[in-house]
Parts: sequence; C-alpha cells; structure tokens
Amino acid sequence: MRPEVLNPLFAPADSLDGVGPKVARPLEKLGLTRVRDVAYHLPDRFVTRRPVENLGHASVGEQIVVPLTVSEHRAARSGRGPYNVMAYDALGNVVSLTYFGKASYTARKQLPVGERRWVAGRLDQYGQMLQIVHPEHVAEDSSGLLGTLNEPVYALSEGFTQPKVAGLVAQALARLPDLPEWIEPSQLASAGWPAWAEALPLAHRGAHQAARDRLAYDELFANSLALMLVRADNRRRRGQALQGDRSLRAKLALPFPLTGAQRRSIDEIAGDLAQGVPMLRLLQGDVGSGKTVVALEAMLIAVEAGAQAALLAPTEILARQHFETLRRMLAPTGVEIALLTGRDKGRARESILMGLQDGSIPIVVGTHAIFQDAVAYRNLGLVVIDEQHRFGVSQRLMLASKGRVTPHTLAMTATPIPRTLTLAQYGEMDVSRLDEMPPGRQAIDTVVIAAERLPEVVERLAAQMEAGAQAYWVCPMVRELETEDIAAAEARYASLKARFGDDIVLVHGQLRPEEKDAAMERFASGRARLLVATTVIEVGVDVPNATLMVIEQAERFGLAQLHQLRGRVGRGDKKSVCVLLRGDALSETGKQRLALMRETQDGFRLAEEDLRLRGGGELLGTRQSGDTPFRIADLDQIQRLLPLAHDDARLLMDRDGGLSGERGAAARILLYLFERDWGVQLLRGG
Repeated sequence: MRPEVLNPLFAPADSLDGVGPKVARPLEKLGLTRVRDVAYHLPDRFVTRRPVENLGHASVGEQIVVPLTVSEHRAARSGRGPYNVMAYDALGNVVSLTYFGKASYTARKQLPVGERRWVAGRLDQYGQMLQIVHPEHVAEDSSGLLGTLNEPVYALSEGFTQPKVAGLVAQALARLPDLPEWIEPSQLASAGWPAWAEALPLAHRGAHQAARDRLAYDELFANSLALMLVRADNRRRRGQALQGDRSLRAKLALPFPLTGAQRRSIDEIAGDLAQGVPMLRLLQGDVGSGKTVVALEAMLIAVEAGAQAALLAPTEILARQHFETLRRMLAPTGVEIALLTGRDKGRARESILMGLQDGSIPIVVGTHAIFQDAVAYRNLGLVVIDEQHRFGVSQRLMLASKGRVTPHTLAMTATPIPRTLTLAQYGEMDVSRLDEMPPGRQAIDTVVIAAERLPEVVERLAAQMEAGAQAYWVCPMVRELETEDIAAAEARYASLKARFGDDIVLVHGQLRPEEKDAAMERFASGRARLLVATTVIEVGVDVPNATLMVIEQAERFGLAQLHQLRGRVGRGDKKSVCVLLRGDALSETGKQRLALMRETQDGFRLAEEDLRLRGGGELLGTRQSGDTPFRIADLDQIQRLLPLAHDDARLLMDRDGGLSGERGAAARILLYLFERDWGVQLLRGG
C-alpha cells in the first residue's frame, strides 16, 4: 500500500485545472499521467532575456524584452505567407513581429494598432528588416514580464505550449506534501543540498545545480536501495544446491577450447549453483565472446544434478537460433532440448508441456511463453535470461516463482556496460565478465568511406554476393523526413532491389512481427543474400555466411550501437569487413567515434569511451528506448553520485536498521515515490 502522504502526487494529471481530454493527450505523449510526473517534468534548459529600452541596445540573435508601439497589421496576400505586425521602439526603430498559421489570431488580439506593449522574444534579421518571429510573451506593462527574464524551456509534444506546461507545473508544485528526510544527514550537509520540497521548485526556477543533484541523488538512492532489498530478499530465499558430476559436460563437442575468461566464469557460476541460496549472476560478454557455451555448461550442471534448465530469449528468432546452436552442441550428450514459443499450438505444444511437467525434457528454450501459467516444471533449477536489459527486475522476480524453490538465475548481455552503470542496472547481481575472444574468431576489418563513394561500395557488394557471401546494409531511419537528408531504409531498399532483384529483403521496426520474422528467416537460411535494415538487427542474429556490413550515416550512431552492428559479421571462418559510410558534416565527437571503431574491437573499452564522449548525453543509445532505469539523473550525475548513493543505501541497510528505523520509514516513502516499490513488497508484508 502506497503511503497516504503521497496520494496528492499520484492523483491523475486531469485533476489539475485546465486538463481536459484535449490537453490530456499531449500530456500522455510526454508520459505525464499523474501530478507527480508533472512536478518532475524538469526544464531542458533556461532562456535568459535582457530587458532593453530600445532595439539599438540589443544585438541580432539575442533574447530580449522591449517596449514597442504597434503601427500596422499586414496579412499575407495569398493567405499562405506570414502575418506581420509592424511596430517601433522609443527611437523609431522599426521591427516586424512575424506570425505563421493560426498564431495570427493571437496577434490580432494582443497587439492593437497605436497601443504600446512589452514584447519578449529573440531578435533576428530578415534581409534589411529586424524581426521577432512568434514573440514568446506580450504584456501591457513591464511588470507582466518580470518572470520571463530567466524562463524554463520544457520538452513539449504537439498541441502544447511553454506557458501551458509552466502553468501545470506550478499547480503540481503547489501540491507537494511535507515528506521526512531520507538522505543521511552528513551527506546532505557536506553536499549543501536543499530539502526535497525546496529542491523541486528550485530546479524549475533556474539552473540550480545543487537542487538538480539532490533530485538525481534521490532517484539513484531509491534504485540502489531497491536492488539491495532484492539482493537481501534473495539471500533469505531457499534455493537448491546443484552440483554436477561432469558426466554430461565431458561428452560435449565444443568448436573451440574454452578461453581463460570462459573457464573463470564457469567456475564462478558452478560455485554459486552449489550454494543453497539462489544465484543472481550477470554474464557480460562482448559479441562473439562465447556466452552461449558458458550458459550451456551451467545448464548441464543443473541437469547432471537432476534439475531442469530454461533459457529465455527476447524474440522468437533469437529463441530459434539458440535452440539450433544448443541442439548441435548437445547432440553427443543425448540430452533432450525443446523449443517453446507463443506460435506453438496443438499436439506439439501439448507434448512439450507434458515433457516439462514429468521432467523428460530437461532443457527448454523459448520466449516469454515458457513462463505462462499453463507451463509447469517438474523441478526448474536454473533460468538463463538472454539480453538481460530487455527484462526488468519485476520480470526477474516473476521467474523466481516458477520453481518449487527459487531457481538460480543467470542473466546474459552482449552490451558491454561501463562499470559505473553496471552498478546502476544490475546492483543486485554478481557479475562475470568474458573479456577474451575465443581462438579462431577473426578480426573484422573496419573502413570509413565518404558517402559520395557509395557507388563503389555497391560494386564491392555485388562482387561479394557473386562470390556467394551475404551482407547487411543498415540505414538510420525508416522514412525520409523532408527536413532531414537521411538515407531511408525504404528508399535504399528500392534502389538496391533495382540492382540485385529478389536477392534482397527489408526489415524495419514498423513491419508486423510475422513479416519481420519471415524476412529474417529468408536471410538466415541463405535464400536472400542481402538484408537491408534499420537497427532492429542489432541484437543476436547469427548468420556465419554474412561477411560484409555497410552502415550508412555511421556518424549518427553511438559507439556501442556501431559495435553491436559490426558484431553481426565475422561469425564464420571467412574474412569480414565493416564499411562505415560517413556524411560530410562530421562533428568532432563523430570523428572520434569513427576513429575508435577503426582502432579497437574491444567492446568494454568502447563502452567506457562512449561514456566519456557522450558526457551528460544519452547512454549507449538507451535513453531513447527507455532502457536506463533513470528519468531524472543524467550520465554525469550517475557517474558522480551513484557510488555515494550506493554506499548510503548500504549504510541504511547495515547500520541504520534497514527500513524499520526512522530514516528507514522515510526511505520507504522514497521507494514508493520513485515506484521502486517492488523493493518494499519484498519485505514480506512490507
């Protein structure tokens, strides 16, 4: 149960004045469905305006507030052009206040001819004429614009204006309850942070770094504490100790001898499985570092000990791929393995369900279907989750309820994550790292080529395809936006299809899942030789015969994404090449990224560099897809404050009586405020 004191914050957003069905839609697009979300919708930046007596005191490009007298209104002749309101300042300098579209109605009302008005906006020049396009504020006297000299700028969605958002934020802030302090007093004092109820309004009022840091710290502290509670809860659970006798593992016919990193990881996992406490371990391994073999060894330990193992993949195509790979490797052991996806129906499905229930199928691979209510296991001892970042903690907890006792969990990810962020996303897990490549895995030649040499690349592609190889061609966007010159997947597909005919398939995120799977299937089976795609192919597709990867407008991608895409080739025994096609306008960061791609194939190094290059920006392209667990804390804050928050959470758990003491009661409120309440719920009846 959420503490009552938070109820005003969790009231729906339409309880704010002025939020009817029309406003609720753009609010929803921004993810602002409750009063709390509106209060935490922090400004992206602030506009600082200078009050000037006349236009002679201002420079072009500057944000100003100036008194002007309106002289005439000029509507566009055709009805399609801009609507201009001519005005002059105290010295007679003329300026055009320019409006487009329906905004002209506002101009007619706000700017009567002959009247003096105070106008706030950006001073520009069009030809010889000074102009202010869409003035942001118009007031009858100067006092009406005092509040706009340092004004927040919020993220908007269509149908929304800055004043509208600011008004809703003000209402939300007026409802802030009085909450007890959850931060350790000495931390609060040394950082010089304001109290929570002061920090939120301050963060909306100006670039108050201390207030923003305080709010980011709250979020990081809530996350660290919740993950620690998961970990503590896991320690209290009863697991089954699984010890193998090597009888099955000895029969495995592996393609390569194990690397040192694989051996070390297998030993760490075996050590965890032998305990009576359920394992919670993350296996981080770069593309091609041999995670599947480590997972297979772990699953065989479970089977040798008389238990079952399940491998969960994020998509059907990945599940099929894992199934084929594991089935090949398992052949000499005689261990049966089944594939279960949402697509399986009828008798085949029934027989798999029976086999899992009576234990005659010891290993199953599948999508979420393997954890539906209808699926019962005789003795599920180990769950392996592939591409961990697609599954939140709540899904991991759901899996825990499937065994008679809590199964051991091994999560795998091919996204190398910088150490700081491993703590943020997987703070409740132990981590094993595969930081060596298996022998025989060839380096991929990476070349950077200017976009104007595209015809040469197409010729090279033709030669590769004639020689029997397959290739990927990755485009940054699905449809051309008129404003941006982006090579769109559909246009590129059409031009390459004209050259290569039916040898080519197209995959992008807007296709229906069955169409996407069918296209991928055609490519994976070799019936299509070229796959044109958006970044949907980033994770997991394994086509050993693909030896060429072309990435268009490579400078638009983050390092981690480029590295993931490059890892789609170089999976067979043939030499592979990755071509990075770059546009003309390369930023300094873009240059560094492409140079790093040429220089190294070490995903962990690239992840750390990505973090350095992006600074306070997006992490590994994850913020766009909602994968970082944070909405308030940016990268810079995560790096600076997460270690402190982590230590503070540990202090609360170890010294300050967990959630039962006075500060613990406040921390409980914090967990609900940031919706990490699954942490609270683990406290048995908490």
